[in-house]
Amino acid sequence: MNLRAFVIVVLLAAIMASGVAVVYARQQHRQAYVELNRLVRQRDESNLEFSRLQLEQATWAETNRIEQVASQRLGMVSPQGDSVVVLQP
Repeated sequence: MNLRAFVIVVLLAAIMASGVAVVYARQQHRQAYVELNRLVRQRDESNLEFSRLQLEQATWAETNRIEQVASQRLGMVSPQGDSVVVLQP
């Protein structure tokens, strides 16, 4: 009977260890899934911000915007036809 009781105790311990391992693995899976969702959300926000910045950069780099800033802030003007000199090589 001692051997039989020992085997039963060992099997019960193995079942308990297996159950704890399953619970631990599920918890790790849940934490990894939450982290994945957080990172996906962060990626989407970063992509949206990048798109906004690209649009802003395109707006600031437009030719008419550059010409406007050059004339207002720097006092630059387009040269008149008679003040343009073309050099021949």
